Amino acid sequence: MRAYCAGMDWKRKVGRVGVLTGAGISTDSGIPDYRGANGVWTTDPEAVGAFTLDRFLSSADARARLWSSYLGHAAWRAEPNSAHRALARLSRSGVATRVLTQNVDGLHQRAGVPAGKVLELHGTMRDTTCTACGDTTPTEQVLARDESDPACPKCGGILKPAVVLFGQHLDETVLGQAQIIAGASEVFLAVGTTLQVEPVASLCEIAVRAGADLVIVNRDPTPYDDVASAVIREPIGTALDWICDALAGHQSAAPAKDVPVGE
Repeated sequence: MRAYCAGMDWKRKVGRVGVLTGAGISTDSGIPDYRGANGVWTTDPEAVGAFTLDRFLSSADARARLWSSYLGHAAWRAEPNSAHRALARLSRSGVATRVLTQNVDGLHQRAGVPAGKVLELHGTMRDTTCTACGDTTPTEQVLARDESDPACPKCGGILKPAVVLFGQHLDETVLGQAQIIAGASEVFLAVGTTLQVEPVASLCEIAVRAGADLVIVNRDPTPYDDVASAVIREPIGTALDWICDALAGHQSAAPAKDVPVGE
């Protein structure tokens, strides 16, 4: 593994860090990603249909498939890994840290990042909302009913996990907060995300235009590599361990060689 670093001034103690995380940060916790070699969409392309809002709302079969996938989802038994814990450590270090996550697994909060410092851009699988009356209940309670197409007990409406499906707009308030955080960051980390899904990926552009150092930690190339101050290919847990320590002011934690890193 190699890392291309355009400049290393970013590797310093800072006051404000924004962190965008994708599925890649949770794979070491046993949760598969979506577009990798063994990703959910890669191994079962037809599964995308069940995660499309229009199809979910119009088809009982699609709803049954989605609920079935959540019943045995790896996230229910997953534990935070070293990458989640590194970000939690950074949030306790005195550095103003905000995590903007595309993940719905809740592992950042379980690792110790305060809930108020985490923006769940794509929602959370841990809550379920009625599409008719808006009532919210824990998803585990819905799954415990063991029904293929559970209905709202209050109004009979369609229940949907509180996640953003394909064809569904992001919450404008949450997205607006994320854009403000990206624009105010001194260093903006993009971790374990392909940066192919908009409008979330454009948070990187907002950060760079505002003068932040963009640091990408990802196994594969992304559309934003060319504007990043550093592109790091080493394993996410290993990389975040020293990156977070460096940003907190522990310079001795940084690797001895700047280029390449983690060869």
